[in-house]
Amino acid sequence: MTPGAVRERLLVRSTLLIPVGTTEPHGPHLPLGCDTIIVERLADDLSADLGIIRAPTVEYGVHASARFLPGGAALRRRTLHRVMNELIESWEEGAGITEFVILTAQASEAHLEALSTIRTNGATVTVMDIFGIELGSLIERPGSPIQGGELDTSLLLYLAPELARMDLAADFPASEEIISRFRPGHSRRLPKGSPGSVGYPSLASAQKGATLYRFIRDRISSSLAEP
Repeated sequence: MTPGAVRERLLVRSTLLIPVGTTEPHGPHLPLGCDTIIVERLADDLSADLGIIRAPTVEYGVHASARFLPGGAALRRRTLHRVMNELIESWEEGAGITEFVILTAQASEAHLEALSTIRTNGATVTVMDIFGIELGSLIERPGSPIQGGELDTSLLLYLAPELARMDLAADFPASEEIISRFRPGHSRRLPKGSPGSVGYPSLASAQKGATLYRFIRDRISSSLAEP
């Protein structure tokens, strides 16, 4: 968009969508940018649905396991926090944006803390972890850890099927002990023996991904719709 086009759109609604992804392993069958692909597509669709400008995607987040498998890369919590603080300060002061909506697909406590403690001069900042939405009966194994399992694999099969290598997918059953350690609020480092994922990608399908994506998109769209 040109500066003039941005100015005109912000006069209608002074809101900016910011997709924040990750570059981390999701098992041998999914691309390292799995979370980024999902939130970027979601930001595009929400922008079109609601007429809200979206920022370029921030493709790195905070995740312990990203440092232990080839290709993964992560930021420290304070680094992501500083990056987001400086970007939002620039947008708030330079463009007069009064509402920021951060979309992410990462439940690591450190990642979410970096995003949710941003300082502004008055603008509001809302962080939406799309995997934190209650999906109920839309998945066969609710409550399982989200890392290359049924949920994100289904979404990729719907959004970018050419990037999913289901011939390489491997289930990694999650015991109660694993679930208790591998959950939001903990380091989320992959458990010993994991192929880079935790959960059941064998349960995934493109049809299930379409249903999940529409549900997530509609839920967020409803929360952002102006009264």
